[in-house]
Order: sequence, then structure tokens, then C-alpha cells
Amino acid sequence: MGDDVHAVAARLRPPSWRDPRLVVGLLLIAVAVAGVALTLRSADRTAPVYAAATTLAPGAVLDESNVVVAHVRVGEGYLEAPDAAPFGRVVTRAVGAGELIPATAVAAREDYDGRPVAVVATALIAAGVEAGATVDVWVTPEAGAGGSTRVGEALPVAAVERDDGAFGAGGQTVYVVVPADAVGDLLDALAGAADVAVVGIG
Repeated sequence: MGDDVHAVAARLRPPSWRDPRLVVGLLLIAVAVAGVALTLRSADRTAPVYAAATTLAPGAVLDESNVVVAHVRVGEGYLEAPDAAPFGRVVTRAVGAGELIPATAVAAREDYDGRPVAVVATALIAAGVEAGATVDVWVTPEAGAGGSTRVGEALPVAAVERDDGAFGAGGQTVYVVVPADAVGDLLDALAGAADVAVVGIG
């Protein structure tokens, strides 16, 4: 009977700091806490990258006025600040206001072959046709010379000038960006057109 009492008392005795089970348990808790803290810290890590301060049309030259630095959680492929400062380079596709600027959407001026061409529309252009939009250009020859023809397809818009006077039907100029080797064909088509329409896509 006495031995049983001593055995029960031994089991109820608080563990000693030298008990290896206690030490292992404390180590496991410490490792778990450190792992959670590291995971949360990694998830909250941000990197500074460049974003568009305004809508950037193809051919826009980047400088301090049209880009901002955003601290976001992103992967690779964007212009990191300040190491990859894009000042003096041009965007090769439309970048919306607030959009992060992909490294693939920026090129040196000498490597960019887009040319802005002024297209004066004789038909009203939609309100959504602004810098950064994509449009088709259609021309209609003189009466009796045939139907309308699309002479420019999926062209990015660099800028738009609208005439607020009269009925707004005249003086609307859309500056579209055209590959250098296609500028001549577009100009020839516009020169022989009686009517010109700029149609937004999407």
C-alpha cells in the first residue's frame, strides 16, 4: 500500500526544469511561434515599384510627372523603384492610371517605331475614345465610289482633341499610333476619303 501511494505522489509531482520532455515541449512551442511570425512578416512584405500617375498612351515619354512609386506585394516583371527608373524612356502600350508599369511595356526611344498620326473624324466619336483607348479607322470615298473601308485596325490612341462648338461634328482629331512602315498607307487612305470615322473597340 505504501509503495502505491509513493508511485501516485511521484506522478503528481510537478516536472523539473531538467525534465527532457518539458524542454522539448518548450522548444516546439518556440519554433511554432517563430514560424507563424516569419510567415506573417513575409506575407506583409512590400516592394516599391513604378505605377502610372495618369493614363499613358503608347509613345508617352516617362518622367517624374507621370509616374508614382507604389509599395505593393507583387512578383517580378515590374519596374522596381528606384533601381529601374524609366525616365526618358517610352511606353509601348497603353497603361491605365494607377496601373503598375510592366518592364516589357517600356522601351528606349530609339527602339520604339510607333508614330502618332492625326486623324480628323467627320463623324462623331464616342465619349469613351480617349488617350489609351484602342480604335479602328474607317474611310468612305466620294459618293458612288464604293462602300466604307477599314484602313486602320486596333490602333492605340495617343490623344484626342474635340471641338466643343457647333454640334461637335467637325474638328474632332484623334491621334493614333501607327507603326512607322504603315504611316504612308494610312495617310494615302485618309487623303482620298470623303468621310472618316474613328470607332472605339471595347
